[in-house]
Amino acid sequence: MVELKGKKVILRALETEDLDFLYLLENDTRLWEISGTQQPYSRHVLKQYLDNAHRDIYEVKQLRLAICDMDGSLVGLIDLFEFDPKHERVGLGLVILRQEDRKKGMGMEAADLVTKFAFTSLNVRQVYANVMEDNHPSIKLFEKLGFTRTAVKKDWIRWQGSYKDQYLFQKFNPLCT
Repeated sequence: MVELKGKKVILRALETEDLDFLYLLENDTRLWEISGTQQPYSRHVLKQYLDNAHRDIYEVKQLRLAICDMDGSLVGLIDLFEFDPKHERVGLGLVILRQEDRKKGMGMEAADLVTKFAFTSLNVRQVYANVMEDNHPSIKLFEKLGFTRTAVKKDWIRWQGSYKDQYLFQKFNPLCT
């Protein structure tokens, strides 16, 4: 896969030039609640990650892509994670880093492109997403894309001394039903 292209975004493989963006994103403590990060990442560790980002999803069970606007500027990341070919499923996570780049439809289009890629190229039966109970923009995004909230994981995420529920959203491959 060279790139996935929509009307608002281009999804491409990570490049070494993405180090500064990745450093900002991974060390943004506002995102640690959803990422599970507990300590900052060094540039050295992130460079090592980028050096290995080319590895095959069948080997590492993850695919991370850069979300770029149509001018080629990097605005976010989208992940396919916990790829399970035996059970034909994969998780989806995404983030648009800057507030000014949100609510423009780029995250929705990126999620739609990567979901279709997972259905057609990875031949999964389902794509799922874990969404925090108070992440209303993500809840709206997945619902608009035809994902169904199928479960509530009660008190699933502990953050700053309290617990939050996490919702499980699933979308099934229409070619498999």
